[in-house]
Amino acid sequence: MIDLPQPTGAELWPEEQAKARLNQPWRALVALGEVVVAALALWVAFALWHAGVVTVVTTAGDGAQLTSQRYFGGHLAGALGLGTVTAVLVVDAVRQLLLAVRARHRTRKR
Repeated sequence: MIDLPQPTGAELWPEEQAKARLNQPWRALVALGEVVVAALALWVAFALWHAGVVTVVTTAGDGAQLTSQRYFGGHLAGALGLGTVTAVLVVDAVRQLLLAVRARHRTRKR
């Protein structure tokens, strides 16, 4: 059996990037921006959903009114896609906010 050295991956990143802090206050602004974009995407998703469902009323020869709904798949698919994007943005905004405000580790006094 040949015993070869195993790479650890430590040499792949420069030393200053390895020691970068995660908790930075500017991440709260990023989270706020993501929440605003998510709210706009959700508003557009609701508008697309309502545009994708149309009620059609037809009057028959005997005077009876027939009501049906027509669905437009492109609008509904766009609404579902934007809803998914909204969910991802909200999850990332929560992550950014937690990284912005998380408690720092204190050094112990000896």
